[in-house]
Amino acid sequence: MAYWAPLAEGASSASWSVRAATGRRLAGAADVPEAAVVLHRLLLDEDTAVTQETAEALLERRDVCGVRLALTALTVADDDTADQLYDAIDTVCYRSEDDRAQLMALCSELASDADSAVGEQAAGVLRRWRST
Repeated sequence: MAYWAPLAEGASSASWSVRAATGRRLAGAADVPEAAVVLHRLLLDEDTAVTQETAEALLERRDVCGVRLALTALTVADDDTADQLYDAIDTVCYRSEDDRAQLMALCSELASDADSAVGEQAAGVLRRWRST
């Protein structure tokens, strides 16, 4: 069994709080493709708390992998889920000037991502931050 697999066991729970905790725990393994699939599903969960917790945990990694997963979810999210994802970005981004600068640098890098949809989302986040 892969080291991350036990972390993903709660992803299908009927309890939103278990799914949210699973997203937070699993974010540490976001660079594992199989874990990324589960995280993507949690980012698009029907419960906004699951989306928020998972997105914040991924963004708190402060790396390209975590930000890319959040932006990838934005490319297919419905309006309500997109609002939650943007809230998570804003929450993590505005904790400090250093957080904001680091996440802006990551989005700048991702604005030229090979996946054009991710690049467009990254550019959109940069535009939002620059206008505030």
